[in-house]
Amino acid sequence: VEDEPAIRKMCARVLERLGYRVAVAAGPEEALALVEAREAPVDLLLSDVIMPGLNGRELAERLRTRCPGLRVLFMSGYDADAVATRGVLESGVHFIQKPFAMHALGPKLREVLLQPPFPGGS
Repeated sequence: VEDEPAIRKMCARVLERLGYRVAVAAGPEEALALVEAREAPVDLLLSDVIMPGLNGRELAERLRTRCPGLRVLFMSGYDADAVATRGVLESGVHFIQKPFAMHALGPKLREVLLQPPFPGGS
């Protein structure tokens, strides 16, 4: 879930090349609709933190009702401490700061997928 089209497209392309099945959303409401329409649960949410409407944490909490095993990787142009002090993310969540090298995304996602589901340790 990313509101910036170029970042959204680039992340989707990288993830598909790594073999992930990707559903792309431009914002939280679109993401909620996509997940609701799916028959299978979503395993991982890669989401920007600061977006119009719901923020990334609120989106993850809402998606968790449909996908209890959801793992989450947040991304933001703000550093993790700045985002945490705004009350959007608690410490200890999985986070990657934008801009990030595309080759760093795959290893970070694998790390998240090996951890307990959100929120306990994600």
